[in-house]
Amino acid sequence: MPIYQLPQNNEKNSFLSFEKEKTTNYSNLLAFLAVLFVGIFLGVFAVQAYPSLNRSNNLPAVVSATNYSPQTSHEEAVINVVKNASDSVVSVVISKEVPVYKKIEGDSDLYDPFGFFESTPKYEQNGTEEQEVGQGTGFFVSEDGMILTNKHVAYDLEADYTIVTNNGKEYKARILSRDPVQDLAILKIDSTEKFKPLPLGNSSSIRIGQTAIAIGNALGEFQNTVSVGVISGLGRTITASGGETSETLEDIIQTDTAINKGNSGGPLLNLRGEVIGINTAVSAVGQGLGFAITIDKAKRDIEQTKATGKISYPFLGIRYVLLDDKVAKLKKVSINYGALILSGSSGEKAITKNSPAEKGGLQEGDIVLEINNEKITTANSLSKIISKYKPNDKISMKIQRGNLQSVKVITLGEWDNK
Repeated sequence: MPIYQLPQNNEKNSFLSFEKEKTTNYSNLLAFLAVLFVGIFLGVFAVQAYPSLNRSNNLPAVVSATNYSPQTSHEEAVINVVKNASDSVVSVVISKEVPVYKKIEGDSDLYDPFGFFESTPKYEQNGTEEQEVGQGTGFFVSEDGMILTNKHVAYDLEADYTIVTNNGKEYKARILSRDPVQDLAILKIDSTEKFKPLPLGNSSSIRIGQTAIAIGNALGEFQNTVSVGVISGLGRTITASGGETSETLEDIIQTDTAINKGNSGGPLLNLRGEVIGINTAVSAVGQGLGFAITIDKAKRDIEQTKATGKISYPFLGIRYVLLDDKVAKLKKVSINYGALILSGSSGEKAITKNSPAEKGGLQEGDIVLEINNEKITTANSLSKIISKYKPNDKISMKIQRGNLQSVKVITLGEWDNK
């Protein structure tokens, strides 16, 4: 639309224009009025026939926030997942009786009436009080109140655990089981209420680039915070540490979905609303580097806990290093795959005493090449293969000792950590 412009300030031109209009023929005036009438009629007709020409229809619509409609199917899927999952995600508050100290008032210095030279203050314990010592996230995996979280969230067997739901209700919980290998633990609310468990997905269906949604108690302050990203890597091996603990985790999901302190133990979901991972770690130096344990490993823990009340693993009892070209050259061995059994630099024994490995005749320096015909490589480690079996299972191990190969049948033991 053209912009209205103000006329130039020219009195002479204005006067001449006026004089010219005075001499205009009255017939011209009648013609002008006729044209004006036709124009008004056509304008009204156009507005009625084409409402889009009405200026009021061009104004932005004012829509209530409660009536917001998703703009894409992807956005709608994310909203639905969050809506359906939020009541199943909980905050885990850890509290504990800690010592309380009070300052001991010392004798005043008569030569220092203004206290310029204060001595180092002394304290003495004055009882204990319950204080919050940490927070994390978890989610329901059964109707009767079983909650899956990280082991490093449920790290203290003497602490008290309070579960806070999305609607603000609080419940006391206890540690039911802890995984000795994975950073996983299961808490239990003792209640007659029924809770809404999250559906569990399948680790084998995860694809790099697919959408991932994390829900958790971000920073221990912002309950049920939602972040969205993608799966950015699979099969990672990381060394995770926090406080005084450190462990190596294999076959881990990598995601750029924002995971913050307090998100530990929360679900990583796909667009179907299924849990595909349990958020467990974030890079301290990288950006957009979060890590989650695959749901299939958690399924094993859930099933075992329901059946036996604990989580146990098959136990072999060896310390080893995985071989590749570089390690084989360093250790001066002729084979570039398998698990080389050896002692640690800090005195760790290569073979645990009275272990299945010792009873089965394994020795330091042996290279375990295969377990039940499954080749051991850096991508398919011995512990990854062993974790597929149960305590008391018999396994066939192909061993190389020096230049000779042999097969040993060993009965796995049990390793548990309630």
